[in-house]
Amino acid sequence: MNRIVTKTDFPDLKLVKRGKVRDIYDLGDYFLLIATDRISAFDVVLPNGIPEKGRVLTQISAYWFKHMEDIVQNHIQSADALTYPGSLQHYAGILEGRSMLVKKATPLPIECVVRGYLSGSGWKSYQKDRTICGIRLPEGFIESSRLPEPIFTPSTKEEEGHDINISLRDVENIVGKELSEKLRDTSLRIYSRARDIAETKGIIIADTKFEFGLYQGELMLIDELLTPDSSRFWSAREYAPGKGQDSYDKQIVRDYLLTLDWDKTYPGPELPEAIVKKASERYTDILKIITGNG
Repeated sequence: MNRIVTKTDFPDLKLVKRGKVRDIYDLGDYFLLIATDRISAFDVVLPNGIPEKGRVLTQISAYWFKHMEDIVQNHIQSADALTYPGSLQHYAGILEGRSMLVKKATPLPIECVVRGYLSGSGWKSYQKDRTICGIRLPEGFIESSRLPEPIFTPSTKEEEGHDINISLRDVENIVGKELSEKLRDTSLRIYSRARDIAETKGIIIADTKFEFGLYQGELMLIDELLTPDSSRFWSAREYAPGKGQDSYDKQIVRDYLLTLDWDKTYPGPELPEAIVKKASERYTDILKIITGNG
């Protein structure tokens, strides 16, 4: 197996945050964003890492950021470690392929979720009262149904625990009417373009979430973009509505964990090598399918 990077330790750099997957360092003018191979499930970071996961997330994000530049600016200054400041060059072996130098946008406290299909919490909400985030939908949909049009279903951005689905009116109360409408419209444009591109590659993007910030007063797309950690990717060839679909993500890990007597609290269980290998293959498969690169 390839080297697994589950934690970075750069003592001469200022660590700002260690998230579930990303380590963020403050370089003064920019942040250094590093996607590690950590994997979380049920909001718990597991002891094992998944080989190649951080590289996959970074390369897929860079691919999609490039395709959306005419819709909205993004935070990437550089994703090539060889162009980073000289102080980072002795870390290049770790940083190459899994890091980005990014502009310091101020994150907005909203997860901008777009759904094109009924799955996950959206399907559960529809079953309950035929609505998702205050949007009423027609009768007759089944699990994994394609929606007539993509819908914007935002949520809060929680540091701990699950995000909470909210309505567009709630977003207006948080960031104002003009910005809330811009978030909705921009999110729907990005999703629609990505959906059309992915369909040419035999992939369905069932739903995804975007993160935005403000940079010099302008809206900016930040964090990751249309990765297996932030999106549901399904095979168009195997798509069969009326049930849950097999996803190009960490569902293999979740399914394994559900077979254990584990209460979904820290510390998480160690994953067997076979599960780690399968999960890694799923991540690298979607990288090849989306970008054409291994």
